[in-house]
Amino acid sequence: MAFTDTGTGPDGEDIADPRGDRAQHIRNDTAFFGHPRGLGFLAGSEMWERFSFYGMQALLMLYMTKLLLTPEVEPGVFGLAAFRALLSGIFGPMTDLAFAAQTFGLYSGTILVTPLIGAWLGDRVLGRTKTVSIGALLMAAGHLTMASERAFLIALLLLILGGGCFIGNLQAQIGGLYAPDDSRRTRAFGIYLMALNVGALMSPLIVGTLGEKLGFHWGFGAAGIGMLFGLVIYLVGRPHLAPDLISKGERPAPLNRAQWVTVAALIVTFLPRIFANAAAQQAYGIMVVWADGAVDRTIFGWEMPVTWVLTADGILTILGVLLANRIWMRLARRGREPGDIAKIGIGNMMIVVAFVTVGLLATLPKVPIFGWLGFYLLLTASYAWFDPPGKALISRYAPASINGTMFAVSNVASALGFFLLGWLGRFYEPLGPSLYFMLTATLPIGGAALMFLFHRPLRRALEAAESRETGQGAP
Repeated sequence: MAFTDTGTGPDGEDIADPRGDRAQHIRNDTAFFGHPRGLGFLAGSEMWERFSFYGMQALLMLYMTKLLLTPEVEPGVFGLAAFRALLSGIFGPMTDLAFAAQTFGLYSGTILVTPLIGAWLGDRVLGRTKTVSIGALLMAAGHLTMASERAFLIALLLLILGGGCFIGNLQAQIGGLYAPDDSRRTRAFGIYLMALNVGALMSPLIVGTLGEKLGFHWGFGAAGIGMLFGLVIYLVGRPHLAPDLISKGERPAPLNRAQWVTVAALIVTFLPRIFANAAAQQAYGIMVVWADGAVDRTIFGWEMPVTWVLTADGILTILGVLLANRIWMRLARRGREPGDIAKIGIGNMMIVVAFVTVGLLATLPKVPIFGWLGFYLLLTASYAWFDPPGKALISRYAPASINGTMFAVSNVASALGFFLLGWLGRFYEPLGPSLYFMLTATLPIGGAALMFLFHRPLRRALEAAESRETGQGAP
């Protein structure tokens, strides 16, 4: 397999061997809170990408149900009638709310499927740096195109293509900052998750407020500008990232048996993401529509915009990551820290508890805002337990030649969760909020059971495959 280095050093010099001095220097770097400084630039880029993504996510259901699907606007949206007819032909007739939920799920899911194409471009054609840059530009264009109701579907297409180029490749670049056995890796993805949630924290305050108070187009425009900020940070930090490796010319060597064992074991760890995502992401779609009328958001006579709860969501997720890291470090000192696979199971059970809680709250005539915030406290605490550990497993064990691809495959599992979320939306109105949220609570139970029952065999399979791959003895 022929590799071409597309990276450059801090002074612009070409790097002949991406696995040589520069890579070692990056891995030894501890300038960013004990981590390589490249992590700071990648986390900053992702912060702004999530700022734009969560701004879009916060407004999309409200935008569709309050403006786009009104009788005055819907007929003028290019291609929307044909799109709705297609979905109705596949899934059956839908109310406006069910159609909005189905569109939300398809958009959010497809943006996680296209990273398969983006990973191929990053690994085989353009390199990760160029692919991420193109993705950022496409996403910015998509958000700005949302200024026109008529171009709604075109804007979604641009966002989906841009996300495909951006998401998996950026995550894969984190792994290049660490040696395979570097214990900082899982905590690095925790830092990355915290930065992501800084973007999620800012987005409702800026994008949500502009969208609710001044007009949806103002909110979408702010999301586009945020995406451009992310691109600038990424390009400035390029000298501190591991060099790109592009496979050109010869066909890549086929995976050996140990590598296939690794791939199979990792795919098993992806399965809980399907149902965890289908449950957790309800909090940013249908639940926002529900809360708009069901939650008492009045504070000292002032009604809080419904999208502002996502700011609390971002704050609580950051606190959840800090708390989880503290718990893991304390348990590690006693030799009792759960493995990454067991952590995924714990995170799934925390989602179950969160949705049982909100299902009970939904039986009240008016839900107090602090009860609703309590739901987000439970939900966001779960993210630290199943997201960073899952990414750390891929980063450490996935074969180097398909590392980016395996991140993309994990995103496909999340995408399937969004597709399931969209399909489930049709049951919200017949069941009512309380029963619907209780139904949602059942989804992550299977994933948790899978991780608890098989975490030891999966860990042994991954470690044995890694030992055979590196030529080391069994750990």
